[in-house]
Amino acid sequence: MDDPQSLPLRRTLGPYRLLRRIGVGGMAEVYAAKAFGASGFEKRIALKTPLPRVQENHQLLRLLIEEARIGAQLHHRNLVAVHDLGVADGVYYIRMDYIDGPDLRTVLAHGRLPPELAVLIAEELARGLDYVHNACDETGRPLGLVHRDVSPSNILISSQGEVKLADFGIAKATVLADTTRGDARKGKYAYMSPEQVQGVRLSHRSDQFSLAVTLVEMLTGRRPYEGASPLETMELIRRAEPIELLDVQPSLRELVARCLAAEPYDRYASTAEVREVLGAVRRTLRGAEIEDLRTWVRARVN
Repeated sequence: MDDPQSLPLRRTLGPYRLLRRIGVGGMAEVYAAKAFGASGFEKRIALKTPLPRVQENHQLLRLLIEEARIGAQLHHRNLVAVHDLGVADGVYYIRMDYIDGPDLRTVLAHGRLPPELAVLIAEELARGLDYVHNACDETGRPLGLVHRDVSPSNILISSQGEVKLADFGIAKATVLADTTRGDARKGKYAYMSPEQVQGVRLSHRSDQFSLAVTLVEMLTGRRPYEGASPLETMELIRRAEPIELLDVQPSLRELVARCLAAEPYDRYASTAEVREVLGAVRRTLRGAEIEDLRTWVRARVN
């Protein structure tokens, strides 16, 4: 059933034909759509539109517009690309790549992943996050981006086995930190870092924590810090006590432990370091490649 806050049922938005809704979050929803051109040209795309309450809130709408502006500056194989910001019938929309494949949450519903594929996905995500954390604007000025919502529902696996990080709906540039701090808890509780739970200024090390939580879930089928309620979950995250990974090789246990450190400065100095360690671990685990991930996902997820 459609969410009561979603767009009214319609066939088009501006020049695009809407096909179906493929996702909804706290601020926006995403539609599969088609774009058309000359001589019968057609292309499947994704359109992100604000929910009505966001459309009517100038501050939240400004954040969505800022997301599109920042997203258009990011071009990386592990990110869902943003191509355009438009408005039709008073409704803003962001045009993005359509990814033909499941999100990681859907994949995990079929069971935990083999270690070599879990590490491969984490390595690909770390590569994309390293790019995000070091992104600059056209003048060379660092954007200071932190994703803030690295979680399975925002990780897409394409039909070709590509790993794509999506949804910068709550990603904020450092220059906006003072005005957006109150929005920090709009991510998924179980994947938040201790500093995110506390509502303090975030750095790229916060994304390392969320990435490690996701990696643990891929390896074990469970999240390391999850209570019976959001408050209990946030308290467990705030303490961030060491977890046991008895069936995981030592180098990977060390990486997870460091990324899940309660204090940000006890984590890695850069996400590039995280990627390098993950790459080294992957090569000891039969060196899984994108083709292996594609085959495994296709065999299990329709």
